[in-house]
Amino acid sequence: MNTKLDELSINTIRNLTLDAVQKAQHGHLGMPLGAAAMGYTLWRYHLKVNPKDANWFDRDRFILSAGHGSMLLYALLNLSGFPLTVDDIKQFRQLHSLTPGHPEYGKTIGVDASTGPLGQGFAMGVGMAIAQAHLADRFNKPDFPIINHYTYVISGDGDLEEGVCQEAASIAGNLGLNKLIVLWDSNKVTSDADLSSSNTEDELQKFQSMGWNTIEVLDGNNCQQISSAISQAQQCSDKPTLIKVNTIIGFGSTLQGTSSIHSDPVSDVEAQYMKKQFGFVNQPPFYIPQEVKKWFESVGKNGSQEEQSWFDLKQKYIQKYPELGRLLEDIIQKRVEIPDIDKITLTGNQATRAASEKILNTIYSQYPILVGGSGDLGSSNKTTIKKEFFMSKHRYQGPNIYFGVREFSMGAIANGLTLHGGLKGYAGTFLVFSDYMRNAIRQAAIMKVPTIFIFTHDSLYVGQDGPTHQPVEQLMSLRAMPNLTVFRAADNIEVKAAWEIALQSSTTPTVIVLNRQSVPQLSSSSFVKAQKGAYIISEASNNHPQGIIIASGSEVSLALKAQSILSKNKVFVRVVSMPSWEIFDSQSLEYKHAILPSEIQNRMSIELGATMGWQQYVGINGVRMGYDKFGESAPAADIIKMIDFNAEHAASLYLKSFLK
Repeated sequence: MNTKLDELSINTIRNLTLDAVQKAQHGHLGMPLGAAAMGYTLWRYHLKVNPKDANWFDRDRFILSAGHGSMLLYALLNLSGFPLTVDDIKQFRQLHSLTPGHPEYGKTIGVDASTGPLGQGFAMGVGMAIAQAHLADRFNKPDFPIINHYTYVISGDGDLEEGVCQEAASIAGNLGLNKLIVLWDSNKVTSDADLSSSNTEDELQKFQSMGWNTIEVLDGNNCQQISSAISQAQQCSDKPTLIKVNTIIGFGSTLQGTSSIHSDPVSDVEAQYMKKQFGFVNQPPFYIPQEVKKWFESVGKNGSQEEQSWFDLKQKYIQKYPELGRLLEDIIQKRVEIPDIDKITLTGNQATRAASEKILNTIYSQYPILVGGSGDLGSSNKTTIKKEFFMSKHRYQGPNIYFGVREFSMGAIANGLTLHGGLKGYAGTFLVFSDYMRNAIRQAAIMKVPTIFIFTHDSLYVGQDGPTHQPVEQLMSLRAMPNLTVFRAADNIEVKAAWEIALQSSTTPTVIVLNRQSVPQLSSSSFVKAQKGAYIISEASNNHPQGIIIASGSEVSLALKAQSILSKNKVFVRVVSMPSWEIFDSQSLEYKHAILPSEIQNRMSIELGATMGWQQYVGINGVRMGYDKFGESAPAADIIKMIDFNAEHAASLYLKSFLK
């Protein structure tokens, strides 16, 4: 190590942070100033990355879970040679800039995950570490460590308070993810007060009890201590490592060590004082010394050499293990072909969750990049790949994960699996418990990550488990989320369409909504048409519809029965199956008009749940048959009878509303 250049580099990071926040008049100073030495030491001496090829498959992954300290990451990206300029840093927190308030995956090259909602970066890091362990166990051979990288996470005190972080830490410890190293920025201050006001736990002892290796660095400004701790963590072969780095929030400010320096700019007088502490008082804003630029060149040089060595190793690997080599190359290049799902044979009346199970188990052998599981509901959600084993400590080759009852971290870990590259993560639970993992779903949508979320037990048909388990509003709340495809399948054929959409997607997460009870296989359902989001599943018997009934999921068969009843009363309606609002809304105006002609005003929706939102399809004068209350604990048949949710009532409601 070079003590002089180390100190100058760390202070350069601090000075860039100060200048960026002062110029923007917004942002977080405290964390980057306190954690600068930690971030610098990791990036300059340990992180395996190539700035000229930011997506190199065997690079180390880095997540700034404490995403509010984004300027730490932006400074490191710039100094390390990633395509992020000083001019970009000058646009910190400005419209359409490459340096947004919190790191955004897909916007800034070198950002491996969007972070900011605390705890989720940690959990996504666990997902990435699982991906690394899974791929390494599948492909590594003696003398061929073809998948051999670390996942590094920088977390803060607030991260470790979040439940999602604790859930994920427990999973990581149980799996013994030794390639996961978390550096904890322990500055003992939160936004409102000292950490002791809300948390006096012994975190190191707690993580040890969860199966983690723990190390403590007493001086967070001592690069040698930090580097030694990271090297020690890399030597641990059977556990993930938490490194507690004792830092001082807002280091260099008169406010250091207090919550007053957590966020927001400082006065001009204070800024000058801080620049004096950093040794930049006579320099222009955003100044980077030439010797620091040159000192950081080794990051790119070493990364380029590491990548070339890996390419050479990969070529030898492919020669010695041609079949595995071809599969690995297809995985890396995203060339794994999607199976012909339409040809999967599904017969008879069954719950759509059962149809989904058969599809998942049929396609895995041809599409072996699916990894995931359920929140301790695999037998109910039907999300287990039966012929493959579950991951366990030192045995990661199987695609199944025991997530336990940890829905939020399950969703975030599934995102991490997908973000890692080469795999597609999926997660399953009851629809009502999507609320637990909602922010992970939202992160997937924001990041444009095609994670698959499988939600079963989709209505009051859950029955005797009662209102706590019967979803009412969840479906609508998910539909309100941007860049999320929600697909509620009516039968076997539509379940196949749902999986086709989920596997084809590259920029949008998919929610597949499935039922518990058996439903009929509909003779006129269509694999191709369902992929348009809505289609005419049954035209009016006279081919001149007076009205339209729109339904989704298990209610499509009810709508078809209601159509038959109305036809006997000389009222002729079209039935439209609408499994996905989002996909239908993306169709051409011509297609949408063909399915829902504007001149047909008498419209009715049928869906066993909240009715809010259906107005956009049935109109303000349309009829919305659903349920806007919480349910009851009783056999499903008794609940359905109590609320009169049947074809006869649907037909009567239509006649009453439109044929007065």
